[in-house]
Amino acid sequence: MKKEITVNSSDTKSAREKDYSRYFVAPNLKEAKKRGKEDIQVVQFDGIDEELKNLGRGKTFLMRTYGCQANEHDSETISGILGRMGYTPTEEENEADIILFNTCAIRENAEDKVFGELGRLKHLKKEKPDLVLGVCGCMSQEEAVVNRILKSYPHVDLIFGTHNIHRLPVLLKDALYSKEMVVEVWSKEGDVVENMPKVRQNGLKAWVNIMYGCDKFCTYCIVPYTRGKERSRRPEDVIAEVRDLARQGYKEITLLGQNVNAYGKDFTDIEYGFGDLMDAIRQIDIPRVRFTTSHPRDFDDHLIEVLAKKGNLVEHIHLPVQSGNSEVLKKMARKYTREQYLELVRKIKEAIPDVVLTTDIIVGFPGETEEQFKDTLSLVEEVGFDSAYTFIYSPRHGTPAAVMEDDVSAAEKKDRLQRLMDVVNRLSREKNEALRGQVVEVLVEGESKNNPDVLAGRTRTNKLVHFTGPKEYIGTFIHVKIIEPQTWTLKGEVVTKVEV
Repeated sequence: MKKEITVNSSDTKSAREKDYSRYFVAPNLKEAKKRGKEDIQVVQFDGIDEELKNLGRGKTFLMRTYGCQANEHDSETISGILGRMGYTPTEEENEADIILFNTCAIRENAEDKVFGELGRLKHLKKEKPDLVLGVCGCMSQEEAVVNRILKSYPHVDLIFGTHNIHRLPVLLKDALYSKEMVVEVWSKEGDVVENMPKVRQNGLKAWVNIMYGCDKFCTYCIVPYTRGKERSRRPEDVIAEVRDLARQGYKEITLLGQNVNAYGKDFTDIEYGFGDLMDAIRQIDIPRVRFTTSHPRDFDDHLIEVLAKKGNLVEHIHLPVQSGNSEVLKKMARKYTREQYLELVRKIKEAIPDVVLTTDIIVGFPGETEEQFKDTLSLVEEVGFDSAYTFIYSPRHGTPAAVMEDDVSAAEKKDRLQRLMDVVNRLSREKNEALRGQVVEVLVEGESKNNPDVLAGRTRTNKLVHFTGPKEYIGTFIHVKIIEPQTWTLKGEVVTKVEV
């Protein structure tokens, strides 16, 4: 059972009385791989010490976020904390008193971008020695990354991880007043910290974390080591947050977790799973509810039954498959076969006939043969995904796959990726073409990125629609008739405004 305690930002020990040195606590991969049996405690964040509340008065911060929705949501929390300290946001590097990189460790190119940015900012740090340059997020949880920063980027002032964001005020104070690089990265996950301030990006759509961490240990993935073991928020805390967002007028929420389907499996005092949570949220007056990311292994019949009730539960499911071959899936430690995945898809489609399925796929995994890759192509055709995120395998240091023989050539990987994208794009175009002439509900999110005279919004199934209309439509629901389907987007014309 989770116990509840209260901490503030200046606490120098977690609920389990961790000890650390003054300025240097580096990550340890061996420790990060451990999964202890100790209870996770619910920690209520009760604010920021008075001495730190005005630390940023008259100062600005710049946040650069890489990676998934969890990183974006962490940046909202970091921005909320900095705002409580008196800092205001800026997009101008030359004006910023703090520049923070909230980083992603999923793929090598994401890390390379951050290292490139750190190198580029070296001259700015020389010009502005009082500038605080910091790195946080998943990259910070990697032992090899921290060692590289220590060796090659000594102008970085602050490194902290994914488990101790609530400690940012005191860490920032240390970075401002010390002459050393401040590094505090907990190798073991922290507790579930509730009540932290957030600066959400708009008043329309919101992220809601329902759990943290992952225990699946896919052989290619670093996330279980950077995000820690699975820890679920208490249902009453999640539901209270969703109700508050509904009261504030938010139109859409997305429930977040590295594996939302495992929600509640760590509870010892109640039997309460993801299906139960979704059924409760279904009854809250918020128009749209999404979730990500979903692991096929934990997608149970009860959840399908609840999603089939629809209402505010949208008929879009992102269901990463990664490969269509059972042998490759076994090497990936996905813990399901091709046949089991297809059976899950059958159940979902039977219960929700108009469901839209999207997925993630990796090509060129170590040992993948041409025939095994063709199994992926045939699975994509059989399922009929509306879209897919496709990637060439990228080895991550510290994962089991990183020591496997990578015997698929770079040229072969690129060829397979292109062939896969050709199939995915064809299916996506066919699915969109089927919408020609149909009227769909669209939540208007704002102006198109490419044309301020055009508005953009998304359907319940998360398809992007462009259309012309008055700016007062932004933040509302409208009915749009699809007149020009394209591969990745839809063009339409407004039919009516919807009262929701």
